[in-house]
Amino acid sequence: MSQHIRVPRRPRIWFEITLIAISYWTYSMIRNAVPEQEAQALRNADWLWEAERALGIAVEQSLNHTVNGVTWLIVTMNYYYATLHFIVTIGVLVWLYRRHPGRYAATRTVLFATTAVALLGYYLYPLAPPRLMESVHFVDTVKVHGTWGSMASGDMANVSNQYAAMPSMHIGWSVWCGITLALLAAPLWVKILGWLYPALTLVVIVCTANHFWLDAVGGLICLGIGFAVSRAWYGAPAHRLPRLVPVSP
Repeated sequence: MSQHIRVPRRPRIWFEITLIAISYWTYSMIRNAVPEQEAQALRNADWLWEAERALGIAVEQSLNHTVNGVTWLIVTMNYYYATLHFIVTIGVLVWLYRRHPGRYAATRTVLFATTAVALLGYYLYPLAPPRLMESVHFVDTVKVHGTWGSMASGDMANVSNQYAAMPSMHIGWSVWCGITLALLAAPLWVKILGWLYPALTLVVIVCTANHFWLDAVGGLICLGIGFAVSRAWYGAPAHRLPRLVPVSP
């Protein structure tokens, strides 16, 4: 039995800009409206840390302290964490819109569905990032080095949910970018950058003490659900849809 594949429509620029703006505003409002539940978030962080120790992967503290000793490197990572999360994601969306209009909506749906699942995770499993743990000493690298841009440190902490570390959307979004570029970009160097970007992001979120390794696993699970939702709706993976939108007769 042949599977029905939804015919892509030509994306409309102002609709997409409005949709992305409203979606991100909604995401931010819901994420920050989730009850912070500080005590439970700290208990969950302690449990997760002990689970990682049992698995032999609890190296976040050593990495955090080591990299914090190299000022130029940790400051670069702080700015990376604060900016590229948005810049690269938006850049990939713009590239998709221009070069792969037939695949744009399906690929964008992956991103939106991933983020929606993440919001559920923030509600069900409040988690303190390593830098806020009381039982284990991590360095809050933004506070220590006075770098700009973190919504989770300094004055901006008052308008951002401090206990929404699981899942990591820095990983969910960066892996989405990496897979999209690796599958759809033609130049080999762009494909390589696509795979390097989430790998570097993983190093950054750990070294800056914003996430545990297992937060990244949570981000990947959300992304997997996002891909499943998009495939179910469009009838095929996004990269197998036509690159261009069929011309209406």
